[in-house]
Amino acid sequence: MEAQLFHIFRNTPLGRETLLQSLYFCKKTDAAPVVYIPKFTKFLMYFENDVVQVDLDESYLCSAHTAFEHAEALIRDARLEPNFLEPRNFTASTLPDIPTHFDFMCCPRSVSDLSSKIGLGYIGPRVRRIVNAAHFPVLLTSPVYKPWHSIAVFFGGSANAVSALRLGLRIRRISGLPLEVFTQAEKKPEFYEKVIQQEGLEAKMAQSVDKWHVFETGTLEENLYDVPHDALVIMGAFGHGLIRDLVFGSIMERIQSIISNNLLVVGPRYTANI
Repeated sequence: MEAQLFHIFRNTPLGRETLLQSLYFCKKTDAAPVVYIPKFTKFLMYFENDVVQVDLDESYLCSAHTAFEHAEALIRDARLEPNFLEPRNFTASTLPDIPTHFDFMCCPRSVSDLSSKIGLGYIGPRVRRIVNAAHFPVLLTSPVYKPWHSIAVFFGGSANAVSALRLGLRIRRISGLPLEVFTQAEKKPEFYEKVIQQEGLEAKMAQSVDKWHVFETGTLEENLYDVPHDALVIMGAFGHGLIRDLVFGSIMERIQSIISNNLLVVGPRYTANI
């Protein structure tokens, strides 16, 4: 069965950039885009352990009479088959229920705040809820269309980092693009190597990873300069501790606030297959 990426279309120049990012992702991962053109500013997503209400800003309803035409043209230009989602169920007359069975979902860094707030270093609370609850990874795009030509996985040894690594290996297998792994060492390198061994990923790492960067010196901010500017960055969200629902994990928060790459974020409920 073909993988699917869910995308909420915004009929504005900013929305066009975001859809271009989704379409590029679909072409590289052999996924099919499923595009939702909202007619209301709210919708619900029923996950297994949470219900997330997404409140869109008014720009998502901009020029409704041309939205379908614009989205379809972009999809066909990418040589992909248009597939538009029309909600069948409603919790209230203006509150559609959006399915959650997708393999990926694309979000701007915020889907519920004014576009003036969207930028690096800011991920809206609704997006955080989706990452936390979803069984699929969430693609957070850069503000401007930016094709990526390699894959960079951040690996810190946690369960979510292992899932991110497995996802990176999977996209490496499908896309054929180079894959590099980055570790900001907070423990001895042997710790990270042992995690790889315990997860049975040694052979896959040797076969598919072009280089594993283990930074034992320098700050994270300094070492991030080595991440290719045109790489898709994959990483796990949420660390340990009572504040994990408020922050994504300190390392991820710092990374997403500094780099402008497209980010593919793996939440705690994602189960990765290579």
